Amino acid sequence: MKENLEILKAISDETRLDILNILFREDSYVEKLACELSLTPATICYHLKKMELMGLVKCSRSQFYIIYSLNREIFEKPLYEFIRKNTNVPGNDEKYEKEVLSHFFKYGKLTQIPTQQKKREIVLREIAKQFEHGKIYSENEVNSIIHQYHEDHCTIRREMIGFGMMSREKENYWLTENEKDNNS
Repeated sequence: MKENLEILKAISDETRLDILNILFREDSYVEKLACELSLTPATICYHLKKMELMGLVKCSRSQFYIIYSLNREIFEKPLYEFIRKNTNVPGNDEKYEKEVLSHFFKYGKLTQIPTQQKKREIVLREIAKQFEHGKIYSENEVNSIIHQYHEDHCTIRREMIGFGMMSREKENYWLTENEKDNNS
């Protein structure tokens, strides 16, 4: 994220944006850019070096000139790749889930059904681990398993269906394929 922030800062300067716009059209060199933008070569060099450090531009030598060109790979990325935080850091989700579970489960029992949807989903997925994939359960069997965790088996059963963890047909219940993937 820090690297992306630096890139966004680097292009937030009007002169750098002007330089980038020229380089979008064609590769160029310091003197030509300075002339086109009515700036000194020293100013152009300063901005090009900053952008080169960020990987926005590349340079190569051609006879007597150093030619600058865009690093097109960076500019082909969608903007959301620069602004989104990497929440998929290993362990982040697991840490949060463990925290939620430790808050809502005491001595193996669910103390209360969370009101926040994400927390409720985590709690329900934990209970869903008690069901076998491919097995069809009667309503009484489902209630009995859920009742080990909380006395309001009706609400939890209904919520598990609502979250797509279980399916129901008449009096028969089973884990969905979605849940099979989540629990494996």
